[in-house]
Order: sequence, then structure tokens, then C-alpha cells
Amino acid sequence: MPSTTENPPAGKQDGEQEGKVALVAGATRGAGRGIAVELGAAGATVYVTGRSTRKKRSEYDRPETIEDTADLVTEAGGRGIAVPTDHLVPSEVRALVDRIAGEQGRLDILVNDIWGGENLFDWEKPVWEHDLDKGLRLLRLAVETHAITSHHALPLLLRNPGGLVVEVTDGTAEYNRDTYRVSFFYDLAKSSVLRMAFALSHELGPRGATAVALTPGWMRSEIMLEHFGVGEENWRDALERIPHFGISETPRFVGRAVAALAADPDVARWNGESLSSGGLAQSYGFTDLDGSRPDAWRYLVEVQDAGKPADVTGYR
Repeated sequence: MPSTTENPPAGKQDGEQEGKVALVAGATRGAGRGIAVELGAAGATVYVTGRSTRKKRSEYDRPETIEDTADLVTEAGGRGIAVPTDHLVPSEVRALVDRIAGEQGRLDILVNDIWGGENLFDWEKPVWEHDLDKGLRLLRLAVETHAITSHHALPLLLRNPGGLVVEVTDGTAEYNRDTYRVSFFYDLAKSSVLRMAFALSHELGPRGATAVALTPGWMRSEIMLEHFGVGEENWRDALERIPHFGISETPRFVGRAVAALAADPDVARWNGESLSSGGLAQSYGFTDLDGSRPDAWRYLVEVQDAGKPADVTGYR
């Protein structure tokens, strides 16, 4: 990993992204929402996209909407613009990018966080027993959407030097190389996103832009908190049943990682790298909302996967 810098903590500096335009594709909830809000806190204009709106829910049938995310971006100090978009439909993505070009004339940050697969895979079920239609749908949502979005958005991003593309995945390249990730389809999807960032780095680097893969740690998303029967205010109540959950982080933590990257004048040093929120926190000095710096992927290897008792001492 490149050497550390002395940049100020992300999320603390008003206006560091003023004048910048970001597209966070897949910003309805989870990491996408956290990233959009932190870019807004830094002063950016942020287009937030997804399929869940106040008028119509996606098949997730959850209450979070892109309008809610846009409002949070604006409340944080930026300008949030919600655009309903199905990133599997090229014409909708093309229309989205045309709108950004017409309204802003530029795109500085592209975050590909489209996912949508929580309900489409089965833990530890081999490929021949897995529902094929669900598995293929997962791959389309998690991989094809990223390719479609990059195809249409990158010409606009390349109009100005210094653009940043962040491919959001689950797991670092090192961890996913050595670890079976839940199921054939999930493993393939998350590894594919890592490889997309690598490929984009070769295509964008010579043209003055940077592409990275970025993973949050064990994230306290809306879905995860609901699954454990807790809220953000009392998430530690889940530790009695899930002790390793103590290493978890808010979605805003990975948002601060993206904001730090976007504010770094030397961001090109990361081009093609597989990064994590915890790792970048050590480099840039930002913290999660509670002031801690959870280093989830190091903890997973050294504590959880090693079969040791849960103990986050020295890891957050």
C-alpha cells in the first residue's frame, strides 16, 4: 500500500469538494448512501440513483429511497439530486449521463455501488443446487450494471483531468483470492468488480483519471441492523449473539474513505489498487462517526477467521 499522507480527516472539511460533481450509482441505502452523504458533506453536487423511489419500490420492497438519500446529501452541505435509474437499462443510464452533462457539463467522481443481490444467493449452497435464475440475476445486477454505467459515464468523466472512479465491492483482492465468499455467484460477482477496477485503471490512468476498488468492512447497513434486530443507537446489543460484530462500521465510514480519495491531489498513486475503508483510515486519518477506526479486514484474518475469541482491541 502506498505511503501515508497527512490529509485532514474526511467529513470534517467543509467545501473541499465544492464545484465537484459526483454520480453515486446505487445510492438508495447502505454504502452508496453513506458515500453520497459524505461527498455532500464535503460540498459536492451528488447525483444519486437507484430503483427505489417514494412512488415505487424495487423488488427489495424496503422503505429507503433515492429521494431520502438526496435530502441527506443536501442536509450535509452538498446538493443532492435523485434520478430514478435502472442501471441494467442502457437507455436509462445514457439519459442519466446526458442529464448530468447538460446540467453540470462535467463529472468528477463516479462511484459504482450497484448491487441488489441480498435476496438472490444462498449461503454455502453449491452452484448445482443454487437457483440458477437467481444466480444469473445477481451477476447481471452486480456486474453488468457496472459495465453499462462505466460505458456511458466515463467519456463525460474524462472531459476534465483528475477524475476518480470507485468500484465498490466486498472484500479486498488479497482476502477474496484466498477465501471462498459465501457462494459461487456471490464470490464471482465480488471478484469481478475487483477485476473491473483493475481493468479500468489501465484504461483511465493514461488518460488522466484514477480507478480503484474499495470495500467497506462489516457494515451496519439498514438491512444488517434490521437482520440483527437492533438500530444504530443500540447496535452493541447484538454483540451477545454475534460477538465479532464489534468490528462493524457505519456506512459513513466508507463514505469518508471516498471523500478522502476525492480530495487527495495525489490520488493517482492508488490507481488500480484494492483498498478498504479501514486501510484508508490509517492512511488519511479519518474516523467513523464514533471516532474509531475499525480495521475489519485485518481483524477478520487475524481474529475471526483464525478462530480466536472476539476482541476488537487494537483493531478499532
